[in-house]
Amino acid sequence: MYNTISISTDARGVATLTLDRAEKHNAMSAEMMRELTEAAKALGTDNKVRVVVLTGAGKSFCAGGDLGWMKEQMAADPETRFVEARKLAEMLQALNTLPKPLIGRLQGNAFGGGVGMASVCDVAIGVESLTMGLTETKLGLIPATIGPYVLSRMGEAMARRVFMSARLFEAAEAVTLGLLAKAVPAEDLDAAVEAEVTPYLACAPEAVARAKALARRLGPRIDDAVIDHTISELVACWDGDEAKEGVGAFFEKRKAAWVQ
Repeated sequence: MYNTISISTDARGVATLTLDRAEKHNAMSAEMMRELTEAAKALGTDNKVRVVVLTGAGKSFCAGGDLGWMKEQMAADPETRFVEARKLAEMLQALNTLPKPLIGRLQGNAFGGGVGMASVCDVAIGVESLTMGLTETKLGLIPATIGPYVLSRMGEAMARRVFMSARLFEAAEAVTLGLLAKAVPAEDLDAAVEAEVTPYLACAPEAVARAKALARRLGPRIDDAVIDHTISELVACWDGDEAKEGVGAFFEKRKAAWVQ
């Protein structure tokens, strides 16, 4: 059914949604974005599913946007760029509004859009060895479509520590920043995730869904106007000279003009 993700559901109704492009460090292609959006809708309407665990196959949780997809955007016209950016925005919002608890199981590194994926989880648990980073500005881009979810999770003050600098940070700092609820040794990851899952199995599913919707309603506003603004900001970056230089430098394996 899916090419870039997989879903398995146990007898309790705990569904595991796995990013399944291990050879690409689970970088998000256009196909993965579409499949994740479809999966979120399917899981959200499946009455047998009580909890969803989001994880990745292989060494990385998610390396962010697929570089091939990104390169295609650099060559596309503005209208196509807008359509492609909306695919990413709609995927994130579909996961963010999933009417089931979404538990992040970060078994490896998360960069760029991978940080956004962690941010749409209700709780994210990561291994102590992982590294995270919002690396977009190194490429002349910005963390635009993921921005509302990152800011919602971290708060502005914490986000400004890492939102613009593209610096990498370890799991312990991710906990301090609020991206991860906790960081655990790799051998304890499954037990830590299970500890987050189990309480929901004693809760009324509809009440959980309504409580989650209420929390979103009372939290920072992420509506169509906010999402459209983030899409416009990303497209504007793709149209700019810095993105051409930054993405070009990455593929040519050289330093961008601004690197000192």
